[in-house]
Amino acid sequence: MADEDAVTREEIHHRRIDMRGFRRSDGLYEVEGRVTDRKPFDFRPGGDGEIVPADQGIHDMGVRLVFDAQMIVREVSTFMHATPYPACLGGGLALRSMIGVRIGGGWSKEVRNRLAGARSCTHLMELLIPMATAAIQSLSPVRNSGPDRLDASGRPVKLDSCYAYGAGSEVVRRRWPAFHRPVTADEVPEEG
Repeated sequence: MADEDAVTREEIHHRRIDMRGFRRSDGLYEVEGRVTDRKPFDFRPGGDGEIVPADQGIHDMGVRLVFDAQMIVREVSTFMHATPYPACLGGGLALRSMIGVRIGGGWSKEVRNRLAGARSCTHLMELLIPMATAAIQSLSPVRNSGPDRLDASGRPVKLDSCYAYGAGSEVVRRRWPAFHRPVTADEVPEEG
């Protein structure tokens, strides 16, 4: 491995992804995702597009998903403030096919099935995938005010859904002691 102090870096691309969740006055919820791409030098997209000046947006686009408390998508809208090609402007129309889909398990697969390839703008399609997590996090204050969701066997659905909710974690020991199990030696991650 190279001596990290001897390695220099030159920025050649800056992508920013921003997501925000909202409670609306009409009883629905909204999550907005936005992606921006910039270069620190003049850039010609695809070698034949219009020159984009340094630090100007190559991409500056986003999606707004409106959904209800059951996580069903009710509205989809897109915006494109900067695109590398004029043809990109029509790439958001297909995202309306997500209306009626439930945000939750299987979301990523459903997004890809409906929108992959030339059917939509790749950047907007890819933005939809983590927007599901942003939507779920946006509703966490609403959902956490009620009882824990349980599966058919009475087990909390959050159990083993991530590292912190692993059955051997301290969080599970405190929150759901009946479901806590000690971590075995072969489950302890090695430091590296």
